[in-house]
Amino acid sequence: MAAKSLKPIKPSLKEKKRYIAFEVISEKPIEKFASVSKAIWDSSLSFMGELGVSKAGLWILPEKWNEQKQTGLLRVSNKSTAETKAALSLVKTIDGQKATVKSKGTSGMIGKLAKYTE
Repeated sequence: MAAKSLKPIKPSLKEKKRYIAFEVISEKPIEKFASVSKAIWDSSLSFMGELGVSKAGLWILPEKWNEQKQTGLLRVSNKSTAETKAALSLVKTIDGQKATVKSKGTSGMIGKLAKYTE
């Protein structure tokens, strides 16, 4: 007896997502993506709380981190873009040095944000 596979979810029922391009502005370049990711997560958790972050579906994309330009992308629910941008602006330090994270643009497609990250 073969196991039944689940039916795929209809596109109208899937959660819609947005991609936010961000830039880190600091005195010295941040070398580790993990440091940037931790700072964004900490800021988001303190601003939105665990429930807010889980509803936002926050996901920082490590493969889109550009160390030379200090830019990256994150994915978030379309209903939580404003809260996520506010949480990004609340980052004050990364790895013990003063830094700010600035939102550069928002889109529903990664390709449209390539001008900010490449």
